[in-house]
This record gives sequence, C-alpha cells and structure tokens, in this order.
Amino acid sequence: MSTIFEPPSPPLSSLEQLQYARQILGIEAQAIESLSSRLDSEFCHAVDQLYWCAGSAIVTGIGKAGLIARKLAATFASTGTRSHYLHPAEAVHGDLGRIHRDDVVLALSQSGETEEVVRLLPSLAELGAPIIAITSRRESTLGRAALVTIELGPLKEACSLGLAPSTSTTAMLAVGDALALVTSRMRAFGREDFARFHPGGSLGRQLARVEECMRPLADCRVAACSQSVREVLVKSRSPVRRSGAIMVVDGEHKLRGIFTDSDLARLFEARRDGALDEPIRTVMTKRPATAPSGSMMTDAVEMMAERKISELPVIDDEGRPLGLLDITDVISMFPQHAVGAAMHDEETAADQRAAIRTTGTPGNAAPRPKSGGFFDRFQAVTPQDA
Repeated sequence: MSTIFEPPSPPLSSLEQLQYARQILGIEAQAIESLSSRLDSEFCHAVDQLYWCAGSAIVTGIGKAGLIARKLAATFASTGTRSHYLHPAEAVHGDLGRIHRDDVVLALSQSGETEEVVRLLPSLAELGAPIIAITSRRESTLGRAALVTIELGPLKEACSLGLAPSTSTTAMLAVGDALALVTSRMRAFGREDFARFHPGGSLGRQLARVEECMRPLADCRVAACSQSVREVLVKSRSPVRRSGAIMVVDGEHKLRGIFTDSDLARLFEARRDGALDEPIRTVMTKRPATAPSGSMMTDAVEMMAERKISELPVIDDEGRPLGLLDITDVISMFPQHAVGAAMHDEETAADQRAAIRTTGTPGNAAPRPKSGGFFDRFQAVTPQDA
C-alpha cells in the first residue's frame, strides 16, 4: 500500500518564507562580516605560502567542506594558481602520490577533527608539504598540525536545527575565495591571462581578441581608391555572405576609408547618380574607426555600440586591413551592446527619407560619429587621397 506524502501543517506562508530566508542570509552575512574583521597575519602567511608555491595548491575536504574544496580548487586554477582537488578517502588509497613537497595543501574542516582529513596528517608531514588549515579552532587536531591556520571561530549554522552546514561552508568559501583572489592579484593576473584560461562558452567569446571573431580579409570586399563606385559594386563581390561595407585601400594596401550600404543609400537619396562613376575615394567615409590587431572584442563592440556603426575594420601595425567585424556576426555575443549599432542603418535610412520628403535633400540626418574620447587608444587612419 502506497503512502501519500503530506506536507507538515500548517506550511509557511509567503511572508514567513521571505522572513526566514532573510534571517538565513542575515546570519551568514554577519558571520562573514565578523570573520573579515578578525583576519590577521595568518591570512597573509597563507597568501605567501600560495604565492611562492613552486608546485600546486592541493585542496582537500570531505562532505560539504569537500564540495567547497572542489569549488576553491577550480577558482585557484582559473585565477593563476595551479590547483587540484584531493579526496581524503581516495588519498589514503594511492592518491597521496599526487602530492609533492613543492605543493601546498589547503585543508578544510569545520571541526578540525574530521576523521578522513586527520588521517592524512601524518602522511602529509612525511611528504613535507606545508598545510594551510581553514577550521573553526586553532587548537583542533588539524589546526595544530598546520603550518598556517585561518581560524573561523564559533559559527552558528543558519538552519533551524543548527546542524546543517550552511554558515560554516559559506565562511569557508569566502575565505578560500579571498585567498585565491589576493594571490591572483599579487601575480598581476590580468584580463589577457583570464581569457587564456577561459576560451570556451559565452565568457570565452567575450574575452576573445578581434582577430578571432573578424571575417578574414579573403571573405571581405576590398577596393582601390582609384576604382569607381560602379566598378567596385560590380567587381568586388565576396564569395561568402556579404557584409554591408567595402574597405578602400591605397597602392600600399593601407586602409584609407570605408564605403557602406548607408553611403550608397545617401548617394541615391541625394540623386547623385553621377557619383557612381567617380573614384570611390571621393564618396567613401574617410578616417573610419578601426580596431588594431590584438584588441579585445569587448572594447571593439563597445566602440561599435558607442559610435553606432555596423562594421569595424581590423588593421595591423602598418594600417593594412586584416579583416572586418560585422555587427551580424557579433550581435549574438554582445546583444546588450550590439543592438544599438544594428538599428543604426535602419534609423539612418528612415531619417534620410523623411528629410528628402521635407526638403528634397538628405540634409544632416544621422551624421557619422567622430573619433576620440574613450576610444583614443584605437587607431584612426589618416586619409591620403590619391
């Protein structure tokens, strides 16, 4: 006969749920605040051990503390400190062979008496690996065996029974994060280093460099300054999905300007059909914004959004184009920045059509933003008309 589960009665009301949740968060926040004020030279000693470690940071713990240890090992590894998690039970069955005297062991135990962790101490001493302990009591077995002990002090678990690891694991995680991030800062671990360790996923794409995301030159439309607009439109057809821009170069293949779909639309709206047979240098947008090779994608997309442009040439140190960033390629990576740039062409065309209906000319509708300010570090190409 099956038993139907019945929740305890009466259940907590929505108000009581929120009150209890806030109480839990308050207890854990107060514990971290108190721990922060008690940090002393032992913390700095621990950071020194990690900073000067010639091997790896070996993080160990079991149960809930073991889950925190796994997370901290990942945080250390991703922020510039080689790190691995060691399961205490597996360690005494051969995994102690992973530890070298050049390593530093970071051991987590709330009581400092966890059987599986305490069992490792004689072996760690024999291996000569220094121990950093994160535990509630310096006088515990783990605290006495460690070279450095970061004492959490008495903590009240946030659960109603006062038993489930909650405040204690939060405190362990916060101290471990502090150790990892202070050590990382001492290593001068920078944005480029972070990108090297995070090449995948959305985060990796945001930390990529422009040459990793641009359309290569072979897939772009390029024209000489002396070619006519009509000639360029007929001949410079890309074999792949087209972009809305043609990069204009001189005899040395240095970028001198850019000619976009919006530029072409302005010619037609101004009834300047004759300009189609003029050299493209006379109607191109001169001194376009560019991104030097090696620039971060975040900076490039910020520029595109700030200036409301849909195409951004990528150039080398000599000012020669290497490729092109197109808004349609990056909008999925940076939707919060790219939407504004993507809307620019349609808004510009609409404004120009309205101006023509009113005055017969496109007037000053949607002028192209000029270079400068925050983006001065990006190169601007000086035009040299042929």
